[in-house]
Amino acid sequence: MNATGSDGRGEAPASGRTPPMPQLVIELRDLVVEYFKQETVVPLKQLGRYVTFGLLGALLLGLGAVLLGVGGLRALQIETGSTFTGNLSWVPYLIMVVVLLGVGLATWQGRGAVKRRREAR
Repeated sequence: MNATGSDGRGEAPASGRTPPMPQLVIELRDLVVEYFKQETVVPLKQLGRYVTFGLLGALLLGLGAVLLGVGGLRALQIETGSTFTGNLSWVPYLIMVVVLLGVGLATWQGRGAVKRRREAR
């Protein structure tokens, strides 16, 4: 209980008198501020974390795909000997573009299947 006999929750004191108007205004302001924090600030912080981790994950997956593509290209250029030399030097690039597009398409299709499965529940 505080000095006015109220317990700080807006309830009337035990003597039956209502708290003074300035105290009610302060309590209302505190209540509105707490509600605002609960309903906006906290969800925005959670959304910020979700977006941050999502972007970080996408960046790392993209970097990994680029490195695997370059590694596959170098493997095709080096390990095939003289197969892709001269006028055929562009073929390893075409192969890697097709492979990366195929992996991307398979990922996109798999994502759609998971989404359809969730919607079916």
